[in-house]
Amino acid sequence: MDARIKSGHDVSICARSSGLRHMPLIDLTRAHSAEPSKDCPLCPRLVQFRKDNRKAHPDWFNGAVPSFGPETARLLIVGLAPGLKGANRTGRPFLGDYAGELLYGTLLKVGLARGRHDPAAPQELELVDCMISNAVRCVPPANKPTPEEVGNCRQFLAGRIHALPELRAILALGRIAHDGVLDALQVRRRDFPFAHGARHVLLSGLLLFDSYHCSRQNTSTGRLTTPMFETVVSEVAASLRGPPETG
Repeated sequence: MDARIKSGHDVSICARSSGLRHMPLIDLTRAHSAEPSKDCPLCPRLVQFRKDNRKAHPDWFNGAVPSFGPETARLLIVGLAPGLKGANRTGRPFLGDYAGELLYGTLLKVGLARGRHDPAAPQELELVDCMISNAVRCVPPANKPTPEEVGNCRQFLAGRIHALPELRAILALGRIAHDGVLDALQVRRRDFPFAHGARHVLLSGLLLFDSYHCSRQNTSTGRLTTPMFETVVSEVAASLRGPPETG
């Protein structure tokens, strides 16, 4: 049974058995590596796509893109997958494409990053109390990973969550990222439906926030506007300043 509270945004609260209620998150996830190797071999289609891109663009990163941010982060931002000319080129999540312009600009605005965002000078930007990762670590053709590829990469998302000892909140950018987080935490999707602006209370008080992905497709069609995105990220930042949820 799950309770739903109306207060501007939907809040989903997971009801747990007494045996799990007081267990920390780290005990609810299996031990997995938080980061795949650059030449991760798990997905044949993505491996071949990497090889093709290395031939065409040998100066690009062309590998499984590692997470970016401090290991002490209390917020984990989860996107879909590296963009072909963005993270696959630069080796940093969201760096070098339009989605990154909106994401990093918003993080700077709400205090979750410091410095300046410039794809030509990535060293000028530092994340503050947050880390950015993806549900799928290698660039997929047409930016569309298969369900099998999402499943293969789930172990790294679970490992990434497991490896953040101070984690308090996750921001999922899009439904695939949202479902990937729930699957990594081994909780039922139907208890926490995706919706832009939703706020869910998960295991041991861990918060899951949802936003439409900040892709050019979503912004150009008006599905997501800059104010809509900034509102969600501002709410996430505010949650880090308040007391932890009790779950």
